[in-house]
Amino acid sequence: MVEKNRVVVVGCGIAGLSAAVSAAEFGADVTLLERSTKEERGGNTRWTEAFMRMKNEKEVADDFIEHFLANAGCHLDPSLINETARNYSEWPSIVKALSFADPEVISTLATEAGPTLSWLKEYGIQFSVMPTYLLTQSTTRICPVGGGLALIEALADRAEKLGVKFQYETTAVDLVCDDHGSVAGIRARKDTIKPIEVMGKVILASGGFEGNAEMQARYYGERARYIRPVARGGYYNRGEGLRMALNLGASTCGDFSEYHAQPIDPRSGVSEPIVFNFPYGILVDREGRRFIDEASNTVDAIYENVARTINKLPGGVAYLICDARLDEVDNWQRSVRSDQKPIMADTLQDLATQLEIPVASLTKTVVEFNAATSDGPFSPFELDGLATEYLNPPKSNWALPIAIGPFRAWPVSSANCFTFGGLRCNANAQILDGDGRPIPGIYAAGETMGLYYKSYTGATSVLRGAVFGRIAGRHASGLAS
Repeated sequence: MVEKNRVVVVGCGIAGLSAAVSAAEFGADVTLLERSTKEERGGNTRWTEAFMRMKNEKEVADDFIEHFLANAGCHLDPSLINETARNYSEWPSIVKALSFADPEVISTLATEAGPTLSWLKEYGIQFSVMPTYLLTQSTTRICPVGGGLALIEALADRAEKLGVKFQYETTAVDLVCDDHGSVAGIRARKDTIKPIEVMGKVILASGGFEGNAEMQARYYGERARYIRPVARGGYYNRGEGLRMALNLGASTCGDFSEYHAQPIDPRSGVSEPIVFNFPYGILVDREGRRFIDEASNTVDAIYENVARTINKLPGGVAYLICDARLDEVDNWQRSVRSDQKPIMADTLQDLATQLEIPVASLTKTVVEFNAATSDGPFSPFELDGLATEYLNPPKSNWALPIAIGPFRAWPVSSANCFTFGGLRCNANAQILDGDGRPIPGIYAAGETMGLYYKSYTGATSVLRGAVFGRIAGRHASGLAS
C-alpha cells in the first residue's frame, strides 16, 4: 500500500482552504493550522465581497494581463526582462529570482482562473454580476454570491468531508528541515509553551503582515502609525510565514514598501468601512486645503492612490466635503460602508468648526474651487469631463460647486487591505531561493505569495489565492498527474 503524502497548510483563507481541499482530493493526508478560532476562520477572505476581475465565469477581463504587466515593477532592467521571452527553463537564475511580476505566474493565473471557478462551483458556489460599492468602473467584475464568507464555508465543509484535520488557535512559528535541507514540516505553538511539530510538505497561506505593527513600521516607516487593517481578518496576519521562508533563504516578490490601500472612515469599527463617494466632493487636509484631483478617473482606478496620498498627509487623515447636490447621485449611499453618520452643518463655517479645520482656510479653498467650476452636463456614472479651469490641483470630472447646504463631511484615512511584499514563487507555487531554484518541500499561496507592484490589479487577490492554493495543493500532494 502506498503511503499518503503528508501536507501541512498554514492559514485558513481562500488560499489555504483551496490548497487543503486540492491536496486532499489527490489523496494527501492534510493538516491545516489556523491562528484564529473556528468561528473567525477565513482570514481576510471571510470579510470581503471577493470581486474577481472576470468577464464571466470562464474568461478574465480584457485588461487583466495588460494591467499586471503595466505594474510589473519599477525601472526594471530591460536586459533582464528580455530574458523572459525565452522558455522558462532557459531563464538565468538572476531572472528567476528577480523581484518583478513574473509573466509565467501572471499567465498561469489568467489561464487557470476559469477552471478554478468551475472547480469552486462543484462545491455549490455561484457567481454573479452584482451591484458593487464602485459607482464607476473601468473593468469587468463578478463575485461569488454570498461573498468571501460563502467561499470559506463551502471549502471548509468540503475539506472536513475529505478528512482534513483542522487545528485552530495554533500559530506556526518555524520550519522543520531534514538533513538534506528540504522542508519537512512546521513547528507550531498551540496552548502550551512547548511547541508541537506537524510533519509534511508545507504550504504557507498565512497572509501578509498588515496585523504586525513592527513589520509595517520596518517597511513603511513613520506613515505606518496611521495604517490599520481594513477588516478583522487582517489582524491575524502577522508575517510569520514570510519570516520563516526568508530565514530559509527565499527570494522576494511584490513591493515591500507598499500595500493595497483603501479609503475608510477611521471612526468606524465595522469591516471595510469604505468611503468611495469622494469623486463627488472635494478632499481637504487638516488645514482645509485640497491636495489631489478627486476625480481623475473612475473611482476603481484611483481610490488606491487617493488612500495612499491621504496616508502621507499630516495625521494621516483627510476630510471629504460634499454639499446637498450629492443626492443627485442615485444610490450614492452604496459607496459608503461606514456605520458612522456624516458630520452635518448648514454652513461651511459651522462644518469647519466641527472638523476643527481653520474656518478661513476652508472657506478660501471652497471659494477658489467654486470659481474654477464651469457649467455643463453632470453625468455621475461616466467620466463627464465636467472639470475645473486654472486650478491646482484640478478636478477632472464631476466638478460641481460646493455651495448648497446642508453640507456634510466624512473623515478619511488609509487602511491596509493586504501587503504587497511576499515570497517569490514559480507557476507551481513553489517558493524559490536566491538563485531561482525551488526550495524542496515548501509552497506559498495567497497574500504570502508576492505579486503586486505600484498599482493593485483590482479584484485579483481572492482569485490569486484560489488559483495558486489549488495548484500548490495539487503539486504538494505528489499524486497529481
